[in-house]
Amino acid sequence: MPDPIRWMSTAEVAHYLGVNTRTLYRMIDEGDLAAYKFGRVIRLQESDVVAFVQQARIAPGSLEHLYPMPTRAEA
Repeated sequence: MPDPIRWMSTAEVAHYLGVNTRTLYRMIDEGDLAAYKFGRVIRLQESDVVAFVQQARIAPGSLEHLYPMPTRAEA
């Protein structure tokens, strides 16, 4: 028998991701994160949230453009 689905509220997910609920709603609306509506309640699957976090992982060496090496004149 498969594991039961663990549902999370929008408040739980926003806190887990460290964003406000408005940002979370935008992420859902843009299709970045799957969500489900049951009546007036929006819920997210914990497995979808964990997968989203894993996909957001930054590859080592991909941020060099954010801290360019100073030129000789700047040093």
